[in-house]
Amino acid sequence: MGSKGFAGTRAVQGLLAAGTAVLLLAGCGGGGGDTGAAELDNGQVASVLPDAKAVPGWRNHMKPEAQKPIAEYPPSVCAARTKEQRKTACDPVTSWGVSAFSRKADMTTLNFWALAYKDEKAADAAYDILAEWYGGDRVGQDAEKVDLASPGAEREASRAAVGTMGGPATIAQIRVGTTVLGISTGTTGRAAVPDKEVKAFAAMFAERAQQAQSGEKPSAAIPGS
Repeated sequence: MGSKGFAGTRAVQGLLAAGTAVLLLAGCGGGGGDTGAAELDNGQVASVLPDAKAVPGWRNHMKPEAQKPIAEYPPSVCAARTKEQRKTACDPVTSWGVSAFSRKADMTTLNFWALAYKDEKAADAAYDILAEWYGGDRVGQDAEKVDLASPGAEREASRAAVGTMGGPATIAQIRVGTTVLGISTGTTGRAAVPDKEVKAFAAMFAERAQQAQSGEKPSAAIPGS
């Protein structure tokens, strides 16, 4: 990826605005607790991010990639309300990555991101701060909660009728062991990505993170792949 990696590209810089930065997704497994919580390296973080095989029906326009944070290009998907919170949530990130998809004429977007930490304690502290930033009306005015069931150790998601792309959007977040995962959807049209589908994305993503932390090659995918 070179010295700048993907963090300096317009695509990643616009990830939050274009797809509504989000977090999340059932039906694929993904339990409530963490049974393996190893620190993940760049290769493992990249493997956790869903690829085209994991989300059939979506066009992959940003392949899974991960990198170590560098001062000039901190993780664009890590945001906090204060400098102190950013020190807690973003400075300890050991590796991070993204993958992105789109489908349909109205360019519905689907974005995944992962932030890795050295241990569960650091990930837990970061999760609370990131949830404060991404939660509630961050996705759009009058946001409503989305039930993700029980993927990971912690999770939450919100949906709004009007997001940054002008149509319905969702933001979700999950903590699985030493990682904090995010999912966002957005569209210029009127049809929201169904909550049931977002729930399935969250479960699949959480399971992939659990597999990596347990020393396995992530293989979880949405049914039909």
